[in-house]
This record gives sequence, C-alpha cells and structure tokens, in this order.
Amino acid sequence: MTLEKTTIVEHPVVARDLTILRDKTTSTPQFRSALSRIATILAYHALKPLPLNDIEVETPIQKTTGSKLAKEVVVVPILRAGLGLVDAITQFIPEAKVGHLGMYRDEETHQPVDYYSKLPKGIEDAYVLLVDPMLATGGSAVDSIGHLKKAGVTNIRFMCLISAPEGIEHVNKEHPDVPIITAAVDHGLNENRFIVPGLGDAGDRIFGTQ
Repeated sequence: MTLEKTTIVEHPVVARDLTILRDKTTSTPQFRSALSRIATILAYHALKPLPLNDIEVETPIQKTTGSKLAKEVVVVPILRAGLGLVDAITQFIPEAKVGHLGMYRDEETHQPVDYYSKLPKGIEDAYVLLVDPMLATGGSAVDSIGHLKKAGVTNIRFMCLISAPEGIEHVNKEHPDVPIITAAVDHGLNENRFIVPGLGDAGDRIFGTQ
C-alpha cells in the first residue's frame, strides 16, 4: 500500500481522543466531544494548502498587509455519519458552505447506494473537503468523489478519522489526484467489512442509535 497521497495526523491529543472513540464504554456525549476535537485538528491539516490573497487593513496603529481566503471552502459530509464532523469544521472556518451527499451501505452487498445530493452553487470553483468518520472499503468515498467530479469540482480532499488499507488503496486507484487526511490507518477489514480494530459503527455512536 502506498501512502504517498495520505496524511496521517499524529498528535498527542489525537491519540488520546482516538482511544476515547475506540472504547466501547464511551458515552454518546463523550464520543461527540472527542470526535469534534479530532475533526478540528484534521481540518487544520486538510486546509493548510488553501490559497490566500493579500489585503490591506488598518490597525489602531497603522495600515498593514493581511490575508483573505482566495477560494470558497465547501464541506461535504457523506450522510449520515459525516454530519458528526461538520460543526467542528465550521467552527474552525465559519465562512465554509455545507453540501450533503447521502449514501448507505447495502447490508448484503456491502456496496454504497446513493439516495440524496444537495450541493451549493459555485462548488466547481471551491476548495471541497469531503468528510466521513470511516474509510473502510472506500466504496462510499470513491462514489462521492465521482459525484463531485461530475458536478465539476476539481479540488477535492477527503478527511476521515480512521482508515483501512483497503479503503486507501481503493481511493488511490480510482482517484489518485485526491489526497486523504486521516488520524489512523488500522489493520484492515473483517468479514462484515468493518474496520479492525476500528470503533464500531460511527453513525450509531454519534447519534446514539446503537
């Protein structure tokens, strides 16, 4: 497996919070809090390449040169679990717009099924951050990236908490131009296509529907 296009974010707070997320005794409120903290740190790394334009501002002392974002940012969560990352990211970058892509995993085929799409106008010119807590088989990520490309988007980055090598390879094969930002690469997938050791079903744990 190549990690050339994958950034693994290593940080003491991330390591601590990943342990909280993995622990099956963690309550829903504790899970959400740890998720938000990690999402903020991942967003910091994912948005580092954002281009800037210079602007002139006047401080109480004198005029100086400052910066403003040269591109709009659009956060696109893959429903439903991706919604759990949105609040933390929009706290980090409040001007970001939010699109939505709805997908679920067929319990028999383990393949993603599309059911909803609502994207902001002008997304084709934006810096798009596609987010989902887990990158397992990579099916949902690959389909979502394909959907965004059909909408004209050319600048896409995929952000997740935990990845499986199989998912990374799938995304790299189908969309080698899309970087992946993640907090951990786990051992692999079990027979039910869940990440091992993983953290279970992220959506159920975020929304308390276990």
